[in-house]
Amino acid sequence: MTSSRSFLGFPSRLGEGRVPRAVIFGSGHGSTYSGKDSSGYAEAANAIRAASQADAPLVEHWDFDLGGPLFNGGPACCTDTGDILTIMHDNAGNRARIEARTREVLSLPAVPIMLGGDDSVVIPFLAGFAGYGPIWILQIDAHIDWRDEVHGERHGYSSPMRRASEMPHVAGMVQVGLRSVGSARIGEIEAAQRYGSCFVTAREVHAQGVDAALRYIPEGAQVVVTLDCDGLDPGIMPGVAARTPGGLSYTQAIDLIAGLGRRARLAGFDLVELYPPADIGGLSALTAARLLVNAIGAIVRQN
Repeated sequence: MTSSRSFLGFPSRLGEGRVPRAVIFGSGHGSTYSGKDSSGYAEAANAIRAASQADAPLVEHWDFDLGGPLFNGGPACCTDTGDILTIMHDNAGNRARIEARTREVLSLPAVPIMLGGDDSVVIPFLAGFAGYGPIWILQIDAHIDWRDEVHGERHGYSSPMRRASEMPHVAGMVQVGLRSVGSARIGEIEAAQRYGSCFVTAREVHAQGVDAALRYIPEGAQVVVTLDCDGLDPGIMPGVAARTPGGLSYTQAIDLIAGLGRRARLAGFDLVELYPPADIGGLSALTAARLLVNAIGAIVRQN
């Protein structure tokens, strides 16, 4: 991958002896359901990279979302290592490679930032934090993703939070942006509630602000943010497979990220479910790129 196609022109590695604060990598495929084609999701990481190119020369400019330049006056400390090898329908192999790359980044140590891919890539990403926990999960999503299995597949895009709840290193989760009917039956709602998941609807965020979600995160906790693009309103994020009115605004999403950076420690970040074939004028990819900038800014500014 050349630097011109990396996110914001970031290098694939820093100079000798320098360890990055955050490492970006793409994962095009996870655990695809039988008979389903996930190839559209595999375009997402490079669509986000392409959308970032106009801002690549502006990294040292003042960013009003962050209150200063992206790297807060310090040297650039983020790399983009490109996409790992994933193959549609090679479900077990994809999970193994995603988990291995996540653990590799954590061992540096650095904060892994994964660009998906459908929501199934989140399961091995979170599994990679075993031995680096305990972690909390802040999920931004229209759906709770607690299906136990779909068509015999237990690691598909409808199941990431169910599988996360079974991971010993996951201490708890907050699910924010929920709305409409989603894919949850009563049984999935009850299972999530028995586990202790904290539900925060989009309506609650609109009425009360982002503290409606942040108050459930223990101060000082290690938190992995998993951001499903359909958690945002389709007016600014139309490039998703499940457009659902009433989602979070861009400002609410970045306030969640920034607030989390001040309250706790952002230990990992993934952005998934961008579906470029459904995008309109590149709007979704641009919004996703800006969300990623805010995540990097929060990581740079945390202790």
